[in-house]
Amino acid sequence: MYFISTAWGWLTTGLRRLVGLQIPTPGSRSSLPAKDVNFDTAMQVSAFWACARLISETVASLPVVFYRVQGKQRTPDDSHPLYPVLAMKPNRYQTRVDFFMTLVLNLVTWGNAYAQITKNSQGQIISLLPLMSSQMQVRLLSDGAVIYQYTNSAGVNVFAEGSIWHIKIFGNGIIGLSPLGYATNSIAIAQASEDRVSQVFRNGAKPAGVLMVDGALNREQRAEIRASFADLAEGNNDSLIVLDKFMKYEQVSMSPQDIELLQSRRFQVEDIARFMGVPSVLINDTQSTTAWGSGIQQIIEGWYKLGLRPYLENIELSARLNLLPVAERRGWEIELDFDALLRADMLARYQAYQTAINGGFMKPGEARSQEGWSPADGDDQLLVNSTMVPISQAGRPKQTTAGVE
Repeated sequence: MYFISTAWGWLTTGLRRLVGLQIPTPGSRSSLPAKDVNFDTAMQVSAFWACARLISETVASLPVVFYRVQGKQRTPDDSHPLYPVLAMKPNRYQTRVDFFMTLVLNLVTWGNAYAQITKNSQGQIISLLPLMSSQMQVRLLSDGAVIYQYTNSAGVNVFAEGSIWHIKIFGNGIIGLSPLGYATNSIAIAQASEDRVSQVFRNGAKPAGVLMVDGALNREQRAEIRASFADLAEGNNDSLIVLDKFMKYEQVSMSPQDIELLQSRRFQVEDIARFMGVPSVLINDTQSTTAWGSGIQQIIEGWYKLGLRPYLENIELSARLNLLPVAERRGWEIELDFDALLRADMLARYQAYQTAINGGFMKPGEARSQEGWSPADGDDQLLVNSTMVPISQAGRPKQTTAGVE
């Protein structure tokens, strides 16, 4: 499948929407990657793993909430038949958390996530089974219809558009662009750096070199000397080696310091994090920032709003349009509860509640509900600070029903 995708990419360079196979990877490259990259090798790069894991687990941790919409009022309501499927157990194998981790992992690596939709005889969805993006091909037919071809051990299965829940990031509108495909060069450099580090340490951190001899040697003598002095540049033995006066050892390979290997590896962390839309500090990169100081909260909140929120909006709207019947789309909304991520610290929350209650636009019972507490007597009414008066009455005696105070 990779060969077919690559060959098609050569013929369709650029972001185009052509009838036929839709390709999420680059049609051409400015330079050849340092190594071959696929999902398995990419996930062995710690920065790529950390970014994919962070986004997937964060989204999967958010509860799914169904709202019934009546005019401008929204009320949480779990009576919809889709609720137990999407919010609890989407299929026979997975919980909601497992399902969304798989779905989002495919989305952030391949740019597309797919789930097979199964309905009962009444037309209600009873199962959502994730399908691996690497095994899926999307085709646009000449009449505008989209079909999905999924390859597994049983062969090729063809699905109509209504049988697949397809979530995609930005692309040509039919298919999303693959971060894994477009970040190949950066990931390949990181892999090549890892290979070099592994090679250095397997070799006891010894540089390769040349053993120079003052005189001509035959083949047998060369082999004997090479075997005798192999530990100069090979293996982990650090035994003392004595050279004859007519022998001289000269290093020919660069050391890790010479090729700035550590700096290169640090840069690749930032570069991969940039491709994945994650601040590098959130994957434990502390080189270019003071990190866990006063600014980390702003970094996290910024990522929640600019990096994570677009994923959530995408999933929510896609679920509403693809999983709900047309007649129910205006009356129901599906959301991943984002409030828990933006929840302020305890002192800030209490100060906000106090301001809202004193201002008369939040009931004490609503504040208690936000904290998960049971209501108390007198909580279900709006309060107002009685010391507040219109500015035009400032300094005047206070009027009461009995007269002037």
